[in-house]
Amino acid sequence: MLKNIIKDEVEKGINSALKKNELSFDGQCDIDLAVEIPKKLEFGDFAVNISKLAKYVKKSPFDIANIIKNNISLNDCEVNIVGGFINFKLGTTYLKNIISEIYEKKDGYVNNNQGCGKKVILEYVSANPTGPFHIGHGRWAAFGSALANILKVSGYNVYQEFYINDAGNQINNLGKSLFIRLMQVLGESCDFPYNDENEIKSYYTGEYLVDVAQNFINEKSSLAYQIKNEGLTQKNLSILSNYAKEAMFNIQNNTLEIFRTHFDEFFYETSLYKSNEVENCIKYLKDNSLIYENEGALWFKSTKFGDEQDRVIKKQDGSNTYLTSDIAYHINKLKRGYDILINVWGADHHGYIPRVKAAIEAFGYSPNSLEVILGQLVNLIIDGEQARMGKRSKMITLSDLIDEVGVDATRFWMLMRSCDTTLDFDVNLAKSANDDNPVFYVQYAHARACSILRYALDIDEVSNKIQIFSKDELCNIFDNLNNCNLDILFEDNLGYESIKKLILKLEEIKSVIYNSAKNRSVYLLCKYLLELSQIFHQFYNTNRVISDNRELTIARLVVVNAFITVMKLGLKLIGVDAPEKM
Repeated sequence: MLKNIIKDEVEKGINSALKKNELSFDGQCDIDLAVEIPKKLEFGDFAVNISKLAKYVKKSPFDIANIIKNNISLNDCEVNIVGGFINFKLGTTYLKNIISEIYEKKDGYVNNNQGCGKKVILEYVSANPTGPFHIGHGRWAAFGSALANILKVSGYNVYQEFYINDAGNQINNLGKSLFIRLMQVLGESCDFPYNDENEIKSYYTGEYLVDVAQNFINEKSSLAYQIKNEGLTQKNLSILSNYAKEAMFNIQNNTLEIFRTHFDEFFYETSLYKSNEVENCIKYLKDNSLIYENEGALWFKSTKFGDEQDRVIKKQDGSNTYLTSDIAYHINKLKRGYDILINVWGADHHGYIPRVKAAIEAFGYSPNSLEVILGQLVNLIIDGEQARMGKRSKMITLSDLIDEVGVDATRFWMLMRSCDTTLDFDVNLAKSANDDNPVFYVQYAHARACSILRYALDIDEVSNKIQIFSKDELCNIFDNLNNCNLDILFEDNLGYESIKKLILKLEEIKSVIYNSAKNRSVYLLCKYLLELSQIFHQFYNTNRVISDNRELTIARLVVVNAFITVMKLGLKLIGVDAPEKM
């Protein structure tokens, strides 16, 4: 990465000046110098602010910068000082090398070894199997799958997992709800207890269960009428609960497939009980005196590991709390050999983090192995107004949104803001085909670039002769850059700056991917793709790619194809298509 090259040279310059006694630090200097992109073009391509060093060196920032500059040796690079900034203006050698590297590495252009092969288990979405996905689940699905892609190209060994919370009373409530819908479809006078605010909370009143009930009748007609005659016995409740759970899982899984979100495993909570892992965890805590009884309940001494209060893991009635199986699940992950556990949770789970970390530490693992990414809500804006979305009855599902605006728009919009901020999803804008729609703007830049290549291969309908290049000729050009005169790109004073800006922006994707992986921030890539699109449009408006000058045409086509490579790669990482025509 160019930023790394600049940073390394500045650090070498500092060390060289120290050895020559041109600089001396008063105390231990631990400043991490950052490489920035100047806002003003005349300041250069990169800048390093060394003003903070003045705290450790009894000289002015300007003098310090000059000393460091005199100890920097970069070929084909103009270095100058403005105040406490060391500015770098790169020559054409760097630009040509960027183009060559893109063509050489192609899809591997952004690959880096940040993760050093560390095993990461990334758990996200993990919706209860009690209904279709709501809009918020779409944000976690888009984020988790995109983050997995970014981590993979950054040297992490990533395993994607969906935790199915299929134990507990909620599944029985789902079965009870299906029973009511089944009776209604069979013509019985039966309804939910809408007038009882406390009782209605034990049901799922969504109309999606009507279809499930009809499917049950179609598949198990005799059993459906048997249940009608017998009523909701414990056996029938178990049958309906399992059927509804499986039906909801199939609906959810189908949505995930459509949404380009693929998991390596769907991990069932019930499997933790079948394998006795939950009880084994309780036994471990007991054996290590980390559990005590109070008022008939069992409490985990989580305050011993930094939690603000101890937590109940087995209630008075003998049933386990949600925390109990969550402890077993996270210990299961660690026993499988994962170095990093990344969970994507809703913001309302903030208080849950210390207790899970406490449990991890109690079992002898590092609590720092757990990383929790908390995501804020999604507000759906339709016709300028926020849509009201019910939780259990009338609701706009993720599938509804995908049907309305498409997979590409849904994914891009879900990803273009930081997870820790509330997202306003403007449905009308997401459907629009204009530059105000971010996903359209980005995809159109790619399509425009592809249209330039098509034009270079276009056939004159009158003469039926190829106007500029044959497909083989163009492929040969792209496969043999050594035969191209890229220097001609920089001889045109009018187009030079726009071409340089575009090429440097293409190289920037490497640092964007690195930082996205490091900070677990997918939105940085969306922001980059928007900026890259804007710079490409500027390049397009400034430079006539195909002209009478064949040599210049070839060089500019090389740049256009490099842009296509990087743009397609960026879109692929976030799970968005790169259309060639729009």
